[in-house]
Amino acid sequence: MRKLIAGNWKMNGQRADGTALAKTLAERARGSEAPDVDWLVCPPFTLLHLVAEQLSGSPVKLGAQDCHFEEKGAHTGDVAPGMLDDLCCSHVIVGHSERRQDHKESDELVQAKAEAARAHGITPILCIGETQEERDAGKAMDVLTRQLEGSLPAAGEGELVVAYEPVWAIGTGRTATAEDVREAHAHVRAQLKKAYGDTAGAQVRILYGGSVKPANAGELMATENVDGALVGGASLKADDFWEIGKAAG
Repeated sequence: MRKLIAGNWKMNGQRADGTALAKTLAERARGSEAPDVDWLVCPPFTLLHLVAEQLSGSPVKLGAQDCHFEEKGAHTGDVAPGMLDDLCCSHVIVGHSERRQDHKESDELVQAKAEAARAHGITPILCIGETQEERDAGKAMDVLTRQLEGSLPAAGEGELVVAYEPVWAIGTGRTATAEDVREAHAHVRAQLKKAYGDTAGAQVRILYGGSVKPANAGELMATENVDGALVGGASLKADDFWEIGKAAG
């Protein structure tokens, strides 16, 4: 399965640095030495249009960091899937741990967002992951099962990507071991097959997201059932993001 290297810029970037980063990535991805991976960047809403212009004609796809589940209406500050489609977004992140924690998003809400995105032909990147307390209590796999059962979109038309992001390894400098990742991704794969059947469940890409850096990307990307990476801080540096892609390709 071709790996997906997705950059989540989070709440970072203004016009000058955002367009410069997107331009650099687009130029490199067009080059003859580009690794054999799929590229995706998810800038903040304020940069989507400008980044889309820089990525035009390149292999790098554009994604968003969130969406609402309604088509339109009185939802101040929210962005509808149709608006993202209008900007040529191919993917959208839903259920990121920072949304689940900071905005108290429930599994039910995340599922509604994922289904709304797929209705517009946008691939949701559904994020799941346990906290340090949950892992220490031996409940990590139970948490992943609960989040998947509550957040997965119903079987049907549309693609899906799942991102395993252990909360305790996001922005902390800590990284899950290859064995931690192997166990978690194997569990996620089993749950996907249970939900969608063996064939469809095997086709869903599972990304790892938790302090992925050039130094650990090779080992992580070689782990069974790891189909790419959801990269945070390292995606803001063109050289680091590129090296992660090279490790995967």
